[in-house]
Amino acid sequence: MKYLDSVIILAISFATAAICEVISWVLIYRTPSYKSLRSSIDRASRKLEVMKGASAGIPAVSSTKSSKVKKMDRLENSLKESSRDLSFAKFKSGGVVAIVLVIVFGLLNSLFEGKVVAKLPFSPIPFIQRMSHRGLLGDDPTDCAMVFLYFLCSVSIRSNLQKILGFAPPRNTAGPGLFSMPETKSR
Repeated sequence: MKYLDSVIILAISFATAAICEVISWVLIYRTPSYKSLRSSIDRASRKLEVMKGASAGIPAVSSTKSSKVKKMDRLENSLKESSRDLSFAKFKSGGVVAIVLVIVFGLLNSLFEGKVVAKLPFSPIPFIQRMSHRGLLGDDPTDCAMVFLYFLCSVSIRSNLQKILGFAPPRNTAGPGLFSMPETKSR
């Protein structure tokens, strides 16, 4: 019974991730617009990979090279637009999922407030220690609070659950994020 609190937090984290994925499925993944966006992203990324693979090994004449570059640029722009549209489609369930996560977090925080739920096998660096020891009394740096354990569990479980269920974002949509670096073109 020493690790009962940790197991409870792990189970609640898994249940929360499952509930969030069901909400996302109802609001996003089963809609025709999501399915068409997903297929267009997959199709465009496959075409782009084929074009990049074909242009890498073949020395081309400058006119055909420029037309291939233009086609690749159009495909990349189409892929970026579809990825942006996919992100906006996912945004609508984000609010509902956030509300569920806040409610569960508040419930867990009230249940395990000031309670050591796990022991870390190491002494974390000070920045991590502030998160892992948040709200706990005492000076043992290996004590772990519910906040840290729940965060680690929910991040890892939800991303793996999305991969298992096939809801993970398409491979080529995981770009650099909101602030992308400008591309430099060599001519």
